[in-house]
Amino acid sequence: MKPRYLEKKDASYKVYLYIFYVCGFIMIASLVFGVYVTTIEWIENGTYVMGEAINNTTIPFENFARVSTWIFFSTIIGWYCVTRIGWKRTAGDKIVGAKMSLLQLMLLGFSIIALYEVLYNFTVLNAQITAGIINGQVPDIDRLSVAYPDPDRPWNLIFATKIFLAGFIISTHGFYLSIKPRKSLNESE
Repeated sequence: MKPRYLEKKDASYKVYLYIFYVCGFIMIASLVFGVYVTTIEWIENGTYVMGEAINNTTIPFENFARVSTWIFFSTIIGWYCVTRIGWKRTAGDKIVGAKMSLLQLMLLGFSIIALYEVLYNFTVLNAQITAGIINGQVPDIDRLSVAYPDPDRPWNLIFATKIFLAGFIISTHGFYLSIKPRKSLNESE
C-alpha cells in the first residue's frame, strides 16, 4: 500500500522543498528591498509609511504584481509546503500535553488578533475610499494609510490588509492542524 503521508523519498517531497526555497527567497528579497527603501525614505524625509514602497512597486514589469502580493502569495504557499514536508516533526507524540495546549492557545490567539486586524484595516480602507468619493475625487487607494498604532509611523492599508490576512490564514491553518487527529509515524511505513 502506498504511504498516505509525504516522505523524503517521494518525488513530490522535492517539489515542495524547492517551492519552499523559492518562497523563502521571495520573502527574504522582499524584506531586504523593503528595509532598504524604507531606510532611504526615513533618511531623506524623516518619516515613512510602513509597506508603502512594497505595495507600490511592481515586479517583474509594470502593472503585473506588487511586491506585497508576492509576499502574500509566497508566505501562504511557503507555509503549505512546510506543513507538507515537515509533518514528521510534529507527528505522533512529539508535542503533547501542556505544550500542545499552549501551542493551540497561541495559534488561536494569533488567529483572533490577525482577523481583527484584517477587519479593522479593511474597514478603514473602505471608509477612506468612500470619504474620498463623497468629496468628489477617487483617492489613490494604493497610497491610503492609517496612523495606527503609531502616528509617526503609519501603515499602508493595502499592505497591512494583505499581511494580516496571510497571518490569519497561516495561524488558522496551524490551529486546525494542531486540533485534528495526530498523524502516526508508523502509518507511513
